[in-house]
Amino acid sequence: MRRFEGYGVMITGAARGIGAATAHRFAAEGAQVAVTDVDGRAAEKTAAGIREQGGVARAFTCDVGSRESVEAAVAAAVEEFGRLDVLVNNAYACAPDAARFEDEPDDVWARDLDVTLTGAYRCCRAALPHLVASGRGAIVSVGSVNGLQDYGNHAYSAAKAGLGSLTRTLAGHAGPRGVRVNLVAPGTVRTPAWSGRGAALDAVSGLYPLGRVGEPEDIAAAVTFLASPDAAWITGVTLPVDGGLTSANLGFRTQLA
Repeated sequence: MRRFEGYGVMITGAARGIGAATAHRFAAEGAQVAVTDVDGRAAEKTAAGIREQGGVARAFTCDVGSRESVEAAVAAAVEEFGRLDVLVNNAYACAPDAARFEDEPDDVWARDLDVTLTGAYRCCRAALPHLVASGRGAIVSVGSVNGLQDYGNHAYSAAKAGLGSLTRTLAGHAGPRGVRVNLVAPGTVRTPAWSGRGAALDAVSGLYPLGRVGEPEDIAAAVTFLASPDAAWITGVTLPVDGGLTSANLGFRTQLA
């Protein structure tokens, strides 16, 4: 099934993990994919892998913390593909919490919010005119269950919750202009961010009703669904893709058993 034949798609943070899996999924369904990342060399590696599989992909260096870098990447993608139909906001920053909340430094808080939330804002602002012009524009942001419940990481969680709010307000603004805006909220996903922590992933797997943590491909499937014509009457929603984590508390049940 090639739902994105002729589409131009831009994905941030696409060099690895969820972003890379999403880039591969879009390309496999016919899209021309702009693989963007602050690590341009890693982005090119992902794009090259897509091309080796017969897909169409170009890599662009993009620092979502810079308005100039974002606007240049959007312009380059539009010039390369002749259009932009889908924006996927996937780039994020997540610093460990200080032991005590009152010891959290301002710069750590500011960076998590700037990359994760304000970075998505910068990308939406730059891409929106092109998404409107496409006549089938869609924005899908990658949030987190951290934006829905408490799983730690104060700044990251606040930024992901903010993405949910931005999704709703932008959906109301962009809907009459023909652009849909949605968000996917993943649970724990086996990405390079968990490298060397396999035991921790195994430990939390039992807290998921479906008995496992997620894979990047699980999130890519949800992102492409929300970006596709199959979701033509869906906008402004947050879709948890979390193996049932936010719908059930297995740890609590186990303690009562």
